[in-house]
Amino acid sequence: MERWGGPWLLCLLPLMAVGQPLDAGSAAYEERTVTGIRGRAVELSCGSAAPAVVFWSFTAAGSAGPPRAVAVGSGPEAAVAPGAGALGRVTLRNGTLELRELRTAAAGRFLCQGLFPEWGRLRVGYAAVMLRVLVPVSKPFVRLTAAAAAEGTEVALTCTVREGTAPLSFSWQHREPHGGLLAAPTGLGGSGAELLLAPANRSHAGWYACTARNEVNNRTSEPVYLDIVYGPDEPAISVEPFSLEQGSFSAGEREDVVLSCLAPSNPPSRYIWLHNGSQVHIGQTFVMSAIARGQAGTYTCLAENTHLQTRTQATIVLTVYWIPAGSPTCTAAATKHDEYVMLQCRWEGGTPPATLRWWDGRGRALGAPTPSATVLVLSTDTSLRGRDFVCVAAHPLRAAGAECRLRLDVPELEVERGEVAVLEGGEARLACRQRGGGELGAEMGWYDPQEREVPAGTTKYRLERGGPWANLTVRDAEWPQDGGTYRCAAANSVGTASLPVRLRVDRYPAPPNVTISKLRYTRARTEVRLQWRTEGAGNLTGFVVQRRPAKKPQRRVPGPWETAAGDIEPHSRDRRLGGLDPRVVYAFRVLAVNHRTAGHPSEVQTPAEPPFEALPAVTGAAVMGMLVATSMSLLAVHCIARHRDRLPRLHELLFRIAGPDAPQLAEDANVAMSTEDGEGQGQEEPGGPSTAAMEEEPRSAPPGDPADDAPVDVTITMTAMP
Repeated sequence: MERWGGPWLLCLLPLMAVGQPLDAGSAAYEERTVTGIRGRAVELSCGSAAPAVVFWSFTAAGSAGPPRAVAVGSGPEAAVAPGAGALGRVTLRNGTLELRELRTAAAGRFLCQGLFPEWGRLRVGYAAVMLRVLVPVSKPFVRLTAAAAAEGTEVALTCTVREGTAPLSFSWQHREPHGGLLAAPTGLGGSGAELLLAPANRSHAGWYACTARNEVNNRTSEPVYLDIVYGPDEPAISVEPFSLEQGSFSAGEREDVVLSCLAPSNPPSRYIWLHNGSQVHIGQTFVMSAIARGQAGTYTCLAENTHLQTRTQATIVLTVYWIPAGSPTCTAAATKHDEYVMLQCRWEGGTPPATLRWWDGRGRALGAPTPSATVLVLSTDTSLRGRDFVCVAAHPLRAAGAECRLRLDVPELEVERGEVAVLEGGEARLACRQRGGGELGAEMGWYDPQEREVPAGTTKYRLERGGPWANLTVRDAEWPQDGGTYRCAAANSVGTASLPVRLRVDRYPAPPNVTISKLRYTRARTEVRLQWRTEGAGNLTGFVVQRRPAKKPQRRVPGPWETAAGDIEPHSRDRRLGGLDPRVVYAFRVLAVNHRTAGHPSEVQTPAEPPFEALPAVTGAAVMGMLVATSMSLLAVHCIARHRDRLPRLHELLFRIAGPDAPQLAEDANVAMSTEDGEGQGQEEPGGPSTAAMEEEPRSAPPGDPADDAPVDVTITMTAMP
């Protein structure tokens, strides 16, 4: 779509009509109404045929102003006015105006003006389109005057929608709290968007939803819950098993009695049961298993509505005929330092009380029958071990007698593990407990592998006792002295029992071997520098360096090893050891350690002497002396050459010892000195005598003089100061 060029296209209309007759008398006028839905698309056509030139304008509904341009087109060319975006996404194709994503602002009158070619002529056509924009109804929601209302009050429900084109219609659906699908409510007042419940009752409780409709669509709200609060009604008490007797309820002894109370209420009633005026239970159902005579009396069910703070109650009378509840109980206890064993049998209660009597395992009666409780005292004897005793109870309301049994025996022990393994340095826990023979109780203890009783509160052992059990913890286990068989023992008045537990103390795996790679004294011989390396696989936790004086000729056996360093980290591979006596020759060895397990010691080595380090200093001093001597020699030669007048003898000795070329060397030296003097005194005047001419010619020795031809020995001594 091109940019807005409507005025230019309008200016071209006369040009387009040139050469084509314009039939103004046959202009067509058309009016129609089109309905569109907001957010969707709608097409507005200018006529049945595609115009050669078309111009669309728009006048908003209810507006008295001039129409606004929307779009203009000629053939395939079209342009949309800049302000047309307020109507939606506007496109013009073959004279048809298409509005996508329709907006509510597009409601109004659209006018199409076009030129239609017919039979060689241009016909003018007008089309007025009234566009209605419908808004779909939004999802409604329900508002309640009260989410929870008391029964008998008035409740109003309102269905509200945010938007939607009128007219709107509403309908209501209702579902009971535990019902199925929503259905139209029956017998309810109100209509339209409001539903009135006046007065509300418990049948009105449940889920409510409303549906809103218009000519575009319909939407249903999410259901909301209306709670009607009521009650409690008069309670109704039921008793199981049912047995009505003279206006009261009754139950047999040892029967299970269930009391239930029902008082309709919302929220559900809170039930409280009272027995003879005292609270005994909270809940709708009160179960009394094996009811006893002491539970007879009046039972009141109190129903309470906590929301309305209202209460109702009902009371019944329950009569119980009973024998002692449960069964006889037997106990045994040692008395007077285990000199006697006392057997007790007790079964209290009942009308009449139960009769109790002791019998031995062979069927012989022991003692006389007594009501409710009986006691039998026996002297401690090894013959009691393993014997059974039976207490038989009899009651007139019970056809079969009840009984309880006791067996006097030594404790039966069991251990957690028959063998316990621990690494050296760890803790081992040995657990033991009684499994039977607990009627008389027992005193439990532990014995070490040397059959010594383990006392409580020692550093090595921790002994814990708790009734039928005793645990022994061995701290800081050492190999091999802490290994062996420990014994758990329990004793009572009829005997002793024990069980062995084997403790195995394992050593840590051997660490890798160690080899000394470097061992050398320092210059002062009070320290050594030690380096080593490991060979082979294995875990390690550190290293130990040991030393001792080396074996002397007069001593056949070397001294004991002593630890020179024992806190060396496992990643370290060198150590500087001090505190040595320079007069003693030491031997060293290194061991790898894995916790408490030491590996094979390295080979024994003695430290090597430190390397001689004086050669660099002597060489440096000699070189420095030579440099100083050379410098002094050059200075001396230079001084003699410059001062030949003052030191003639030295000059002759120095420059004549060179051989036949000595005179020439002397002359060169004299010339050099003269040159230097001339430079210091300035240039001679022209024509004046030169210094070389003024000098006297050297005298030659007379021929044949042997002294002149004899060689001269000259010794020059130079001392270089460091």
